[in-house]
Amino acid sequence: MEQKFAAAWAAAREKAAALGIKMRPVADADALKTAQRTLSGRRLSDGFNQLLSCGHLELTLEALVVDKRFTQLFTDEEANEALNRLLEVGYTFR
Repeated sequence: MEQKFAAAWAAAREKAAALGIKMRPVADADALKTAQRTLSGRRLSDGFNQLLSCGHLELTLEALVVDKRFTQLFTDEEANEALNRLLEVGYTFR
């Protein structure tokens, strides 16, 4: 499951890069730890505001964390933090 998450996050970063949004590379082996660390603080994930501006929040780390494919990888606190960040900016789930 962690490998699928890492691959999905890498694909999201590639799509963001195609939109001209630079995001820090994350090694597959570090993807879950990096995601958890990002959600433990108040700092938004890389590119969050830029993706918000261009209407592509589905490419954010936060959107991946609340994706039903990956919720089991995260604690309730981490998932709630991701969800709150998305809801605060009016993200609508498809």
